[in-house]
Amino acid sequence: METKRLADDHDHDHDEPQEKRMRSLPSFASLIRQAMMVKSMNNFCSAMEPWLRKVVNEEVERGLQRTMSILTRSRSLRIQAPEPANLRLMFTNKSLPAILFTCNKILDINSHPLQLVLVEQRGDQVTPTLPPYPLKLEIIVIDGGFPSTDSQAWTVDEFNRNVLKERAGKRPLLTKDLNYTIRDNNNCVTLGDIEFTDNSSWIPCRKFKIGARVVAETSPGCSRGAVRILEALTDAFIVKDHRGESYKKHYPPRLEDEVWRLENIGKDGIFHRRLAQAGVLNVQDFLKLSVINPINLKRILGGKKGISERKWESILKHARTSNLGNKLYISTGPNYSIVLDPICQILSINLDGETYSSSDLNLSLKKEVDRLVENAYRTWDSLQEVERPVNETFQPPQGNLVGECGNHEQNMMSYEVVIGGIIEVDGAQFTNDADLHIPFEDWSHNLD
Repeated sequence: METKRLADDHDHDHDEPQEKRMRSLPSFASLIRQAMMVKSMNNFCSAMEPWLRKVVNEEVERGLQRTMSILTRSRSLRIQAPEPANLRLMFTNKSLPAILFTCNKILDINSHPLQLVLVEQRGDQVTPTLPPYPLKLEIIVIDGGFPSTDSQAWTVDEFNRNVLKERAGKRPLLTKDLNYTIRDNNNCVTLGDIEFTDNSSWIPCRKFKIGARVVAETSPGCSRGAVRILEALTDAFIVKDHRGESYKKHYPPRLEDEVWRLENIGKDGIFHRRLAQAGVLNVQDFLKLSVINPINLKRILGGKKGISERKWESILKHARTSNLGNKLYISTGPNYSIVLDPICQILSINLDGETYSSSDLNLSLKKEVDRLVENAYRTWDSLQEVERPVNETFQPPQGNLVGECGNHEQNMMSYEVVIGGIIEVDGAQFTNDADLHIPFEDWSHNLD
């Protein structure tokens, strides 16, 4: 029995691998199923191929369209680059008065209408040019603080963000003639009647600028983004209500203007009253005293508390912009003759028959000159007044006018004034008659 069981076990062990091999081979049915699945997949792929091709073609086409759109937009966005444009609008007279008033026609500092010109800029060279097609322009108001740097280039978005509109409930900030056209046969336009309707006190910098830009919708080249024409800007200025115009300052002030026309001196204010009490009534009085005795002038303005240096410099700077005109004043005595300008600056001096420049004066002579000039200041109404030729121009020195009376070397002239009321110029002698005209050869020669 045991022998038989061992034999059976051996036979069983011998047949087991064969059975496993038999089970590992795929059946005919499974092969049929697999073949049917492959055929179905081929049929499925064949059926899906046209649809997939269509979807892929549509997506590729859509992607190409997006790419072309981005490329086209990038070309048009060249106008956004903060690089200087070759073409730009420019105000030929961009300097306006420091203060303008509402309801008044806007003019430049010389009372001329504003002018716009189209120019081509290459580096530092600016050349007027004609537009390739008519350009429609609009005049707008710009924040006085733009641009925040000295850069003369900006993007369209930067410019547009600083365009100012009227306050809520107010009329348009700028009115009347606001639209112009630069044509292909004329590169310049003159602005007509434009006015502000509101003051500039409601924006942080409290100043406006006038700007000009091309209206892209009406200028075909610009609407296609093909041309970048930089906008024009004036200098900044303050706008005040016209009801305060009767109190406005003059730029530049006239010598005969009342002294409250100067900056920081209000009409009937404390400075005005102090100056009036001291006999300083007009701009000429102010400038004369600033030459003769600036310390006393500061004391008058400041009273016991004094005046800040900033206010003092502001008043003085404004006063010095005055046009001194054509009048000269001659002070004579037994042994001297002095020619002064309208604000008591020395133009020529003769002592004891000798003409001096300030550099030739020793200390004692300088003291004598100071005394003579102070005497001329006190007796101003008695000085001989003459007119110089109208074709001569005179501007006050650009340096510090305030100082000792003896510091007038920059004002000495090249003609001689001799004792006894006789004036000698180029060898010819004249008496000090009221209608005397002195022919100066080079009025500004020694004023620089």
